[in-house]
Amino acid sequence: MIALEKRPTPSRFWTGITPFLAVLATMIAGGIMFAILGKDPFAAIRTIFWDPVFGEFAFYYRSQLLVKAGPLILIAIGLSLGFRAGVWNIGAEGQYIIGAICGAAVGLAFYPTESFLIFPAMVIAGGLGGFLWAMIPGILKVKFQTNEILVSLLLVYVAEAILASMALGALKNPDGAGFPGSRNFRSYPSAYNEDLIANTGMHWGVVFAFIAVIFAYILLSRHMLGFQIKLAGQAPRAARFGGVNPDRLILFCLGVSGMLAGLAGLFEVSGPAGQVSIDFNVGYGFTAIIVAFLGRLHPIGILLAGLLMALTYIGGELAQSNLGLPAAAIQAFQGMLLFFLLAVDVLTNYRLRFGNREVA
Repeated sequence: MIALEKRPTPSRFWTGITPFLAVLATMIAGGIMFAILGKDPFAAIRTIFWDPVFGEFAFYYRSQLLVKAGPLILIAIGLSLGFRAGVWNIGAEGQYIIGAICGAAVGLAFYPTESFLIFPAMVIAGGLGGFLWAMIPGILKVKFQTNEILVSLLLVYVAEAILASMALGALKNPDGAGFPGSRNFRSYPSAYNEDLIANTGMHWGVVFAFIAVIFAYILLSRHMLGFQIKLAGQAPRAARFGGVNPDRLILFCLGVSGMLAGLAGLFEVSGPAGQVSIDFNVGYGFTAIIVAFLGRLHPIGILLAGLLMALTYIGGELAQSNLGLPAAAIQAFQGMLLFFLLAVDVLTNYRLRFGNREVA
């Protein structure tokens, strides 16, 4: 007889070790999946986790590691604040898209003006766009008690429709010979988010991601607002008795997460992506949810989890090109991380008991 027994308090040991067990379980299950697909599982795992860092072209892929990790970390930091407070923003992908559109629109409106003020204006517009998009589920939650999970998620599809409309309409490149998509920011220096150090992948989006990690750590460990966020998530009734305004906290968490997602979108569209296109969004907003939980909703953990998830992106692309693995298999492999993390995480609050059940 195997039973789950509730622990008096969450286990600190299992809290710390479950992310590593989840990664190990993902490697094993992923290896089995790759073998079923007729590929060498050891070669696939090595290609995903080893070659981008220590392989033949590691120097190039290490720079790409920062490019991929930047938006994931930036979005996950914002999501983690809400998740800690029990505010479930699942629509960061939509806020990421709207931030990219708003920031890009400001930059393209001044084309071909050369000014050092254009890119800062784009940054402000990107953050504001994501913030305002996140305020829609926030205000509906506060005023009408709607479910922020459903509203924020459904708004992703609205944002995708707006993205397609912009790529085919208002932001379409007039010199693009009829092809969808905006002008390429690489040919517009005042609006281009280039590497601060050549060939390192260290652009302004990565810098903002590291700043967000530092500020989130200080907020959660040294500021009263951070204490209120944690209290609201762990004991909502106690938080109300303690003077925490739940409506204000909901708006703050959704606003910050939307702003950071919007900034991630702006830095991506003005840098690595280079333009507003129909397929601009690649799922960073959804993948950041995995990053947030894999990092235990802790800023430092999110930093490490973001780098790990970026490694699976780069390694997955390598595995597709070198081993012929389908893209869907790589996506399933990434999804396994969250699945196994949630499965193993049960041991944080419960312990396994073996033996016969006592008869009353």
